[in-house]
Amino acid sequence: MHFAVNVASAAKSAGVHYFDLTEDVRATHAIRELAEDADHAFMPQCGLAPGFIGLAAHALASRFTEIREVKMRVGALPQFPTNALKYNLTWSVDGLINEYCQPCEAIHGGRTQMVQPLEGHEHFSLDGVEYEAFNTSGGLGTLCETLGGRVESLDYKSVRYPGHRALMQFLLEDLRLSGDRDTLKSIMRRAIPSTEQDVVLIFITVTGMRNGQLVQEVFTRKIFAKTVCGVPMSAIEITTAGAMCAVLDLFREKKLPQKGFVRQEQVSLEQFLSNRFGKVYEGATLEALASAHVD
Repeated sequence: MHFAVNVASAAKSAGVHYFDLTEDVRATHAIRELAEDADHAFMPQCGLAPGFIGLAAHALASRFTEIREVKMRVGALPQFPTNALKYNLTWSVDGLINEYCQPCEAIHGGRTQMVQPLEGHEHFSLDGVEYEAFNTSGGLGTLCETLGGRVESLDYKSVRYPGHRALMQFLLEDLRLSGDRDTLKSIMRRAIPSTEQDVVLIFITVTGMRNGQLVQEVFTRKIFAKTVCGVPMSAIEITTAGAMCAVLDLFREKKLPQKGFVRQEQVSLEQFLSNRFGKVYEGATLEALASAHVD
């Protein structure tokens, strides 16, 4: 948290724009305060979740006259799980633990509230594969505020293979490692291997009224690890870098506000997916994108 806020403060002092990938809710609030009287843009949460998931969910929700429910589900998963957790490290261990330990924003009954991480456990299947999902912190970005007063229910949950949550709950709660994150971090780094053979799963469901009818619309993507210009890249690397580069590209083209605090849902989904970098979310190979000319 402190690193992101310190860099944002330095950016403001230097008079330059600021973009980041933070999932930390407290850091985002602090950066928003810095942006209030800024002459340059401050745009945190420019990755996958928070980031793309929020702008995509907002785009779907905007197609309804009355929004009943918005469900946002994202998972960065190993393609070939082999351990009891059915998980491999694909990104920051600190960020992962933060998601599992910090309170989560949600809207229930039309009211914004904080819910506990690892709660809200559910199961679903996609393409014949079984998954579980549960509350984690940070993935909503600023969407609760943007859709507040317009939606009855809105939540974000991380997707894992079944059984992962129970073991993490044992570590965090029964063994009380949520209060000893350094030990938990050491255990995870020592015992859980990293992998570049991963898959990113995006699953958004919006239910509401349209033209007098109750309608449900679903947005799904599965993005796999690929070799990019001869270099193996994981799916989480591709989606994170693709989102950040697409947002920067759209900002450069002046398709986003040029100063103050910029929310992810201010990005047009159509413009994002048609952007040369955003096309990775549509399965683009990136080879052509990597050689594209940058002005």
